[in-house]
Amino acid sequence: MSRAPLPTKPCARCGRTITWRKAWARDWDSVRWCSDNCRKHGLTPVDIELEDTVQALVEAHADSASVDPSEAAKAVGGAGWEELVEPARNAARRLVAAGRAEITQGGQVIDPDHAKGPIKVRRPR
Repeated sequence: MSRAPLPTKPCARCGRTITWRKAWARDWDSVRWCSDNCRKHGLTPVDIELEDTVQALVEAHADSASVDPSEAAKAVGGAGWEELVEPARNAARRLVAAGRAEITQGGQVIDPDHAKGPIKVRRPR
């Protein structure tokens, strides 16, 4: 006998998938964060700016083109862009969760929760 899949939703900060747990049965609607770290840092104005920048870069390229999230980190962070690379990857995951982008590796669409190494972001197809 197979069970119905458990409900999921994206983390408000990093975009990773949060899967329902019995401990959250009463307050599942208010669960927003995947971890204490995400809850502690929350969604900052820089995170929102990175998300907007990734979206703008994706829209500025051809339908078949993809962009590296580090381009958004460079545009937002200037000289200190290296520390914004992971937040830019998080912004890309949030865009995927919202259905506004796809993440690829080696030209293949991948699950953002399992991306390791360099990624590219493109328009959904």
